[in-house]
Amino acid sequence: MADIYVASDRRYEKMVYNRVGNSGLKFPAVSLGFWHNFGTKDNYDNMKAMCRAAFDCGITQFDLANNYGPVNGAAEANLGRILKEDFGPYRDELILTTKAGYGMWDGPYGDWGSKKYLTASLDQSLKRLGVDYVDIFYHHRMDPETPLEETMEALAQIVRSGKALYAGISNYNKEYTQRAISIMKELHCPLIVNQRRYSIFDRGIEQDGVKAYCKEAGMGIIAFSPLAQGLLTDKYLHGIPEDSRIARDPRFLQESALTPERLEQIRALNEIAQERGQTLAQMALSWILKDDEVCSVLIGASRPEQITENVKIVEKCEFSIEELNKIEKISN
Repeated sequence: MADIYVASDRRYEKMVYNRVGNSGLKFPAVSLGFWHNFGTKDNYDNMKAMCRAAFDCGITQFDLANNYGPVNGAAEANLGRILKEDFGPYRDELILTTKAGYGMWDGPYGDWGSKKYLTASLDQSLKRLGVDYVDIFYHHRMDPETPLEETMEALAQIVRSGKALYAGISNYNKEYTQRAISIMKELHCPLIVNQRRYSIFDRGIEQDGVKAYCKEAGMGIIAFSPLAQGLLTDKYLHGIPEDSRIARDPRFLQESALTPERLEQIRALNEIAQERGQTLAQMALSWILKDDEVCSVLIGASRPEQITENVKIVEKCEFSIEELNKIEKISN
């Protein structure tokens, strides 16, 4: 007999949902990212178990991109299968997002930010996901060669077509964000969210001013890589485990990142986390949500237990001034 998934009837009891900028949409404080561990080389049953664990904890947002894999498109195809098998009755409770902006197929039309690429890419994504629309479609990165007006018009046209309910941008700096918001305002299609890298070790959105600007402009921010590709966990304090990202897939995190100075920072931060009654990973996620300028933090996971552990942060996102000062001193 087939394993029929029935979502927990307590799934909305503990999760916090934050408004995305000035829009009517709310994000769960913790969202599930499909950047890693949903590719062709990964275990399908584990993917399904992670999606179930996430939704049962109140995580309603599944975040993808056309090129997540490997291979390109694999994460969308795997989620499409999971949606068909498990989440059909729950589609209207889910926020499904995808993006286009990085190299996807050969030739001049499979990369960057042209209207042709974005439109074609989303059509492919919808087929892989097996859905009629996504809730948010993002332009994945700034394109210095395509006029921003063209890229934004493509997003607006996609929203008007019903293939996406909302438009977003990802990896846009403050200057591009300001210009994009201005163009979309004229097109009467607001950009509701900017997805940016952010962690205790990566303060780019503070340094370029986009974090404060988005709040002021009524745009939400969702943070990715909140654990600095695994550095902000306790897994490397006693060597490199065989199942770690450095050992399995060094494309995104290499052993050279584990300098004596960095390890000392990790140890010191781990001590603060223990004093708070959290793991280092939990504290690093809580820190992202310490103010109201970030509406959701994207977590990656390699097993369901990581998800259930990390969603506990929604109960502990407040920091004392003393804790924040200590974290600043350690991370600078």
